[in-house]
Amino acid sequence: MGIRHVVFLPLTLAAPALAGCATATSEDPAANANAAAPTSGSDAVEEAGPARPEAPGVARLHPPLATYVRAQVLPGVTALAEERRYELDKIARYLRQELTDDAPARLTFICTHNSRRSHLSQLWASAAAVWFGVEGLETYSGGTEATAFNPRAVAALERAGFAIDRPAQSTDNPRYAVRMGPELPPAIAFSKVYDEAPNPSEDFAAIMTCSAADASCPFIPGAELRVGIPYEDPKAADGTPEEAATYDARSRQIATEMFYVLSHVSGAS
Repeated sequence: MGIRHVVFLPLTLAAPALAGCATATSEDPAANANAAAPTSGSDAVEEAGPARPEAPGVARLHPPLATYVRAQVLPGVTALAEERRYELDKIARYLRQELTDDAPARLTFICTHNSRRSHLSQLWASAAAVWFGVEGLETYSGGTEATAFNPRAVAALERAGFAIDRPAQSTDNPRYAVRMGPELPPAIAFSKVYDEAPNPSEDFAAIMTCSAADASCPFIPGAELRVGIPYEDPKAADGTPEEAATYDARSRQIATEMFYVLSHVSGAS
């Protein structure tokens, strides 16, 4: 079974339960580990990887993305805090069980506006699955209202090595074709509400990436598992000199945690 890169969110959530979601206020458990990651260059790549065998899907990714993963993501995987690993391990166990049952494993990443953190999580989870050769994973994302896939988050993914085709015409909610590798199908990423078809309404894990949504939604109809891993919203840095660095740090944190999860699913760690 191949990996499907899906960006819709089909959850049958009660709208009032999520209506109060706005921005995350959680701590950033991986910030220190990620800040210690090498910044760039060939020295960083050498430090991150030669001692270990290459993962099965490395060659399927764009070379700049593979280089970024070696230098910026993998060094932080073993440095995650124990309390953060505890939550991430729940996702890994769910995926292992679903894939053992020879059924699709579905993750739906939920935030408020489906503009930043939920998109980053969905796309990095897909990239991690490709890297580790995990087949049968379907990833989704969505929010309680449609806004737009924020261009600052789009730019952060581009800086990490994703190839993103921007729409020819400007719209309020543009659709981006996000490509992880030359032979991989693109993920069509745009902001959407949680109940848009063709997303799963049952047999999925709901991953809460927004602390407000996590607190407001103790029950997700149709979800077999609900896990809260809220991230601080990079929106706080919009329009400041720290904007790009903040988005890059959040993208890297999310990437590190998704690679941690998929490494445990694949048995690579």
